[in-house]
Amino acid sequence: MTGSDDELAYLSIDEAGARLRRGEITSLALTEAHLARIGRLDAALGGYARVTAEAALRQARAADAELAAGRDRGPLQGVPLAVKDLFWTAGVVTAAGTRVHGDFRPAVDATVVQRLKAAGAVLLGKLQMTEGAYSDHHPSIRPPRNPWDPQAWPGISSSGPGVALAAGLCCGALASDTGGSIRWPCAANNLTGLKPTWGRVSRHGAFELAASLDHVGPMARDVGSVAAVLQAIAGRDDLDPSSLAEPAGDYLAALGEGAGGLRIGVDRRWNTVDVDLEVAAALAQAEAVFRTLGAEVVEVAAPDVAEAVADWPANCAVEAAVAHEATYPARAEAYGPVLASVIEAGRTLSGVDYQKILLRRMALRGRFDALFADVDLLLTPAHPFAPLTLERIRTLGELPALIARLQTYTCPFDMTGHPTLSLPAGAGAAGLPIGLQLVAGRLQEARLLAAGAAFQGASDWHRRRPDLAWAAGNLAA
Repeated sequence: MTGSDDELAYLSIDEAGARLRRGEITSLALTEAHLARIGRLDAALGGYARVTAEAALRQARAADAELAAGRDRGPLQGVPLAVKDLFWTAGVVTAAGTRVHGDFRPAVDATVVQRLKAAGAVLLGKLQMTEGAYSDHHPSIRPPRNPWDPQAWPGISSSGPGVALAAGLCCGALASDTGGSIRWPCAANNLTGLKPTWGRVSRHGAFELAASLDHVGPMARDVGSVAAVLQAIAGRDDLDPSSLAEPAGDYLAALGEGAGGLRIGVDRRWNTVDVDLEVAAALAQAEAVFRTLGAEVVEVAAPDVAEAVADWPANCAVEAAVAHEATYPARAEAYGPVLASVIEAGRTLSGVDYQKILLRRMALRGRFDALFADVDLLLTPAHPFAPLTLERIRTLGELPALIARLQTYTCPFDMTGHPTLSLPAGAGAAGLPIGLQLVAGRLQEARLLAAGAAFQGASDWHRRRPDLAWAAGNLAA
């Protein structure tokens, strides 16, 4: 095996696959290198809920044997990935960040896990997350630490995927997004992530937070890696009747289509009001990049999302109460205070009020569908500031206006189900990452990936790496 520890740790899926097929590295050696790095750094970072080293080594040996025999399963074969701990993994504890499910060992894999295995991926383990995929970690769990700054927010609820990817502890990850849980960790950790169209990826075998808001999607460090994971997991699944019947696209082929001729909508007011200047500057720079790539930037007036942002907590709460009906309130003592309060709120909302929320969601979806009849993509911030400090985040429960700012660009597209792509786009004054978001019409993931790949071909924000000296010294405090 050739290459430094950092070089191997930060290989993209495409680069890892190319080296595997040229015989420059083996899957076993690459997997061992990742496991050694996890052992050295993750005590401080806390990205993994549990590492499945023996299974990973077994999968790596199988991948090497198949490649040597000429059986090529595709770009994920032999590449070390990991999955958020809400996806069932047969025989492996899948706790979804909770204590109430701390002993749950599913008998079968989630559909997306089964599809990763069928593609030959090596699964290193289960990534840490907030309790039940809501906004806070269970009090008994030490939250993951942002590799860029251990005192900075790592994002929620896919905190473990964000931290592990930024630190080079896997090449790609499966995550979920109900209100921003792919996009916030991507922005906070300088990553790339796709929230697909609702139903594009099966939810079978994934713990629910709110069924009609939950989206399953990939996170990685670059668009090509995201596309490779999406290629493996997208498509109809009879075990999830809500999954969409429309055929999945050729997402890898889309990477070469470029951004030329795309009409990218920008709502100047939405992108600047209550947005920090450094985020606005990063968006302006991104606009300039897209223009050089041949895209047309079009001024638009996006639908007003304030009502959707206000509706999201109640919508999520009702569906969370349904998701936890078997264990709450029967085992209320096993729940942390934040998730318990959300479930309690959901149990008290009236059916009339919930129906009004659903009608407003339908109307907002229609307004965005109309917008995407005029433009191909919409460019927005991922969130309106660089990552906040953990001290500031701890006050969120007392600051509803700050929560609304955080959710302004994320939860509306969980409410409507439109696909989004998160991209690294800059750095704030403190050196912490800044992310942008591209949004597209229903089932236009290929268009998002084409634009994102073109952007990353003309910029290098996604190649920035954190200084992990603090984690190497196990300074976990």
